[in-house]
Amino acid sequence: MSKERLRILVIGAHPDDPDFVCGGTAIMWAAAGHAVTFLSTTSGDTGHHAIGGIELARRRQTEARSSAAIAGIAEYQILDNHTGELEPTVANRRVLIRLIREFAPDLVLSHRPNDYHPDHRATGQLVMDASYILTVPNMVALTDILPRSPVVLSFADSFTRPCPFQADVVVGIDSVVERKLDMLHCHVSQVYEWLPFNQGVLAEVPTGDTDRRRWLAKRYLGRFEESARRYREKLVERYGGVRGQAIRFAE
Repeated sequence: MSKERLRILVIGAHPDDPDFVCGGTAIMWAAAGHAVTFLSTTSGDTGHHAIGGIELARRRQTEARSSAAIAGIAEYQILDNHTGELEPTVANRRVLIRLIREFAPDLVLSHRPNDYHPDHRATGQLVMDASYILTVPNMVALTDILPRSPVVLSFADSFTRPCPFQADVVVGIDSVVERKLDMLHCHVSQVYEWLPFNQGVLAEVPTGDTDRRRWLAKRYLGRFEESARRYREKLVERYGGVRGQAIRFAE
């Protein structure tokens, strides 16, 4: 981790996307003294099979704040856009330009603009479209421009069209993987309700908190292990042969 105090903005489409994709890395950034903010471009108000609207949006806001507290990050900001309806409009681009400028990040992470979910695609496109404009004074003119553009990185994904994801940076998260699971455990409406329903496994979800946390680990640790296997060469390049080969979980 850098000794310089960095400002890092993680932009997801929904109030759990940053946690799933780079929660472990965010924990380590925060512990190293960097300023980390999570931003969701939609409220999450449709991501459920039994509830929705303001009730769900408020519930997901509470879940996100609990997750942020575990990670040690300063803020989990959620925009008031309906989930499933986000579009890469000029109006939404202007909002994102203003928010990015106000935070003044050194590093921005977000979705690629090719993805199964329309909100992921729209968010990735918005971040891409906003990135250059951050330094253009006459766009969103009442918000000061950034002196330099931030580094913009994409979340890892497995999509191959129009081009496969290429990993430039891979981070071992073995030391914080349990805390990452604790972050996901906060998103009860998603990991124990909506996602199991949507994936046809709702009947498998235990009722007790301890049993649920154990079930969560069993369900998701394999995903983090697969990232380490897939990007092993990059892990060895970053951490050296012995340590890189030993890393079990990665983002």
